[in-house]
Amino acid sequence: MSGIHDPFRRAQVAIAALFLFLGFQYATWVSRLPALKTRLDLSEAQVGLLLMAGGLGAVLSFPLVPIVMKRLGSRRLSLLSALVLGLILLVLAGTPNYPVTLLVIALDGVAVGFLNVAMNAQGAALEVEYERTVMARFHATFSAGSLVAALLASGVNVFTSSLAVHFTAGAALLLLVVGLTYPGLLPRDQQPADEPAQPADAEAPAQPAKRRGLPLPSRVTIWMGLAMVFGTVTEGAMNDWSSLYLKDVAGAGPEVAPLGIAVVSGMMVLARIFADGWRARWGDGRIVVAGSALAGAGLAAALLVGGVAPALLGFACVGLGVAAVTPCVYVAAARQGAEALALVAATGTTGLLAGPALIGFIANGSSLVWGMGAVAVSAGLVSLCATRIRWTALVKAA
Repeated sequence: MSGIHDPFRRAQVAIAALFLFLGFQYATWVSRLPALKTRLDLSEAQVGLLLMAGGLGAVLSFPLVPIVMKRLGSRRLSLLSALVLGLILLVLAGTPNYPVTLLVIALDGVAVGFLNVAMNAQGAALEVEYERTVMARFHATFSAGSLVAALLASGVNVFTSSLAVHFTAGAALLLLVVGLTYPGLLPRDQQPADEPAQPADAEAPAQPAKRRGLPLPSRVTIWMGLAMVFGTVTEGAMNDWSSLYLKDVAGAGPEVAPLGIAVVSGMMVLARIFADGWRARWGDGRIVVAGSALAGAGLAAALLVGGVAPALLGFACVGLGVAAVTPCVYVAAARQGAEALALVAATGTTGLLAGPALIGFIANGSSLVWGMGAVAVSAGLVSLCATRIRWTALVKAA
């Protein structure tokens, strides 16, 4: 980092490292679920509850995030969250039983919730300060972190099956990345759009007494939360159900069925690499409205036509269309303040948790075709919600 003299590039690398960190940390322990299952003698239901504990921890962090963000700022909160997540990897390697592991994973979810909000606040502040679009590539970096973690897990398993060795190596790499890049993070957070920054020596105007407790979200924030939850329902359901649809409904063979996830994920990463340029040219609102409409229409058409090739084409439309939803909504929420950003992050986690299960309930009551149809409807609802959000244009792509 000391060799990067451009302050924008320095901050960009540092914030990208946070996204890489989160993707790497999560994928590191998830990639070793089979080993954890064997060591703790868990059933499939217990593994499912373990995964849910992490998501619930992230949701439960929501009330605390705005308070801690205002006290520490996103820069220090990022460092604190990262240190906790690195420590959790070390603890997870030696948890003695299932209840303790559940608690550790729940704490991991809380720390993930804090880092998720803090790093997106940093990314949004960078876009505003330098008037450049970068958030979509940050979210692509998260996916890259997951890929690197999977490759590391595969490589470590060639030499040893020890969780302690694997998680210690992962934690060491993570802490090294944070130590090298932390100085480049932005020292100040973005001010909410309706609260202009005051000079440090300015006399604060008299303010009416504020109500205690969590403030009620504004109408715009509610629309952002709805757009995020429908977007993450779409994303999560496609990752969990696309392969099963190809196998059980479209009649794909075992060598083709896994391509559903590959097509969705590949198109999302590819789109996020280029999405910042699209945002600078057409604006966040148009990208989200048009993209989510493409995702819903493409998937609906594939379900109506049937077959493997139409399904893969429809899945590609979903990956392409929803790729920019999460980055754009995070930017819009950050402009409303820490409370709005935390709420939107919590709804996103809720969508990822609830989406796959909801599709499963629909499929169980009717068929998987109707379940996937609900995914198409969810994508269309993102487009509807996006028309009610105040979007702010930025000048150029980084």
